Amino acid sequence: MNQDLSIVSLLMHASLIVQLVVTALLLISLASWSVIFSKVVGLSRTRERDGSFEQEFWSGRNLNELYRAASNKPDTGPMERLFASGMREFMKLRERQLDAGSQLDGARRAMKATLQRELDALEGSIGFLASVGSISPYVGLFGTVWGIMHAFVGLSNLQQVTLSTVAPGIAEALVATAIGLFAAIPAVLAYNHFARTIDRIAIQLESFVEEFSNILQRNVGNAGGATTH
Repeated sequence: MNQDLSIVSLLMHASLIVQLVVTALLLISLASWSVIFSKVVGLSRTRERDGSFEQEFWSGRNLNELYRAASNKPDTGPMERLFASGMREFMKLRERQLDAGSQLDGARRAMKATLQRELDALEGSIGFLASVGSISPYVGLFGTVWGIMHAFVGLSNLQQVTLSTVAPGIAEALVATAIGLFAAIPAVLAYNHFARTIDRIAIQLESFVEEFSNILQRNVGNAGGATTH
């Protein structure tokens, strides 16, 4: 009983349906790892840019200078884009000589709209990870059930059934479940981690909107522009 029960050998002898299921799961796993790596880099860059801008913002620098710098930067973080959208709307409404309440409301609405777009962008690809984590085990289970059915159909033609004749077919089928879990577990762990990270970023951005709104409120009557903290 010197049968080769390595995963590669089992897959080579598995039924076509099981091979297709395993191939699909491996491709899904590869795609999920691509999303995971890109999301790690993207969120790390976001936190770095937001931290840098927040430090610059609270350094007491002139707000008009900050706005000009933000407008000229090719790459900015979500917090800096929130600031730029609020300042842009605030300055437009002030030039039209609207009342103080309208200026503040307009700036807040602009920042809220930008905040929603930023959160949508941050959450965009983690939905794929949630789908992989939810569906992959069931896809693997389908491959296992199909493989077991195929194995038992083949055994029905044998006169004598022993453990050595049963084991390879069952092992081939169980590989599909194993690979389904291999695809699902990292995706679920990554999804939970990214969801917590994005929640923390969202809280920071919402806090910034409130703090910046208070600053604009203090400067709304400044004819020379909102220049102080």
